[in-house]
Amino acid sequence: MPGVRAVILAGGEGTRLGVLTSKRAKPAVPFAGKYRIIDFPLSNCVNSDIFDVLVLTQYRPHSLNEHIRLGRPWDLDRTLSGGIQLLQPFKGRSPTDWYAGTADALTQNINFIERGKPDYTLVLSGDHIYKMDYRMLIDYHRERNADVTICVREVPWEEASRFGIMFTNDDMTVREFLEKPKNPPGNLANMGIYVFNTKVLIELLKEDGKNPTSEHDFGKNIIPTMISKGMKVYAYPFDDYWVDVGTVDAFWNAHMDLLQDPPPINLHDRHWVIHTLSEERAPVRVARGARIVDSMLCNGVEVAEGALVERSVLSPGVYVGPDAVVRDSIILTDSVIEGGAIVEHCVLDKQVVVGHRARLGRSDYTPGNLGLTTVGKNADIPAGVVIGRSVIIGEDATREHFKEKYANGIVPDGARIHYSGPG
Repeated sequence: MPGVRAVILAGGEGTRLGVLTSKRAKPAVPFAGKYRIIDFPLSNCVNSDIFDVLVLTQYRPHSLNEHIRLGRPWDLDRTLSGGIQLLQPFKGRSPTDWYAGTADALTQNINFIERGKPDYTLVLSGDHIYKMDYRMLIDYHRERNADVTICVREVPWEEASRFGIMFTNDDMTVREFLEKPKNPPGNLANMGIYVFNTKVLIELLKEDGKNPTSEHDFGKNIIPTMISKGMKVYAYPFDDYWVDVGTVDAFWNAHMDLLQDPPPINLHDRHWVIHTLSEERAPVRVARGARIVDSMLCNGVEVAEGALVERSVLSPGVYVGPDAVVRDSIILTDSVIEGGAIVEHCVLDKQVVVGHRARLGRSDYTPGNLGLTTVGKNADIPAGVVIGRSVIIGEDATREHFKEKYANGIVPDGARIHYSGPG
């Protein structure tokens, strides 16, 4: 789509995802077995014929850089025009190399954004799950001769305080914007997807960059400033599937959505492929007597004789041993569930080992209190241990860590093992 440059904000620390973001940025978190979260906005771009993409990284960018590389899976490895660029914070005149806010991330890269003078700049969050044809959004923006168009959708009232809340007139002009109010008076939420006229955006960024009282954020500063100046600010209603997987509960719920029949987001749509960097793995192998119920299994998964996998998502290379049970869980790449172990209502990061006849989590939960047990990368769970609900086990936890705190082999609800982070 000529004249459009996409800028993906992919520097999110994602602290509310706990162990999943200990060593990776939120957009790099695996999703739906074989993907990363950032695959969704990247794929939306190329499926919308937008091949000029900047990705602004910040927090622990290594896994994200390794995943995207030159952009080949998305057909973004271009040399003459367009293509993908990964840009990280750099030290300039100010004493910090961190982005102060979402607007500051663009300001620090303003030369890259205005280079070639694109007519429109599409600003995207790198950590949402959805499919959207951005061509329809940009046409909507053009038809209204808007200065900025903001994608919006209604969210559950109990989640509204996590979002910027907007109020519009009948023609969808935005008359008021409240950034993450404690007591939301509405539930029409900002999705973090914007289309700006590039010339307007550059002027606003330069003005905001000179304001010492600004937090240099789109929701807190740029959009309210535009409304106060009487600029043309429009809302674009989006009523398809979209989720901000900003918490472990939201991450788990989004995976359970994929197991519905039919799922609210179709990953099998050949007309809108979600592209990713895929590993070469052997086909799935399911032994005699094993049962797979309402689950997603990726290449390289092995399910041994007598095992049960129910309402779960298994990433590449996961092994489920004889007579083991995996239920209502998300198991990431190359994790091992040894024979007789039971894993219920858990999220396990990569390369976790669950020992023989260990028991993790419990299946008794309510939608308002999921009680997920989460396990960090490379953790080693001892054989026979019993681990309750809402337990957090940090990355690289060893069997010695369990013996130090719980020599009796029983880990109570809400315990923390080798973990001192949020959650």
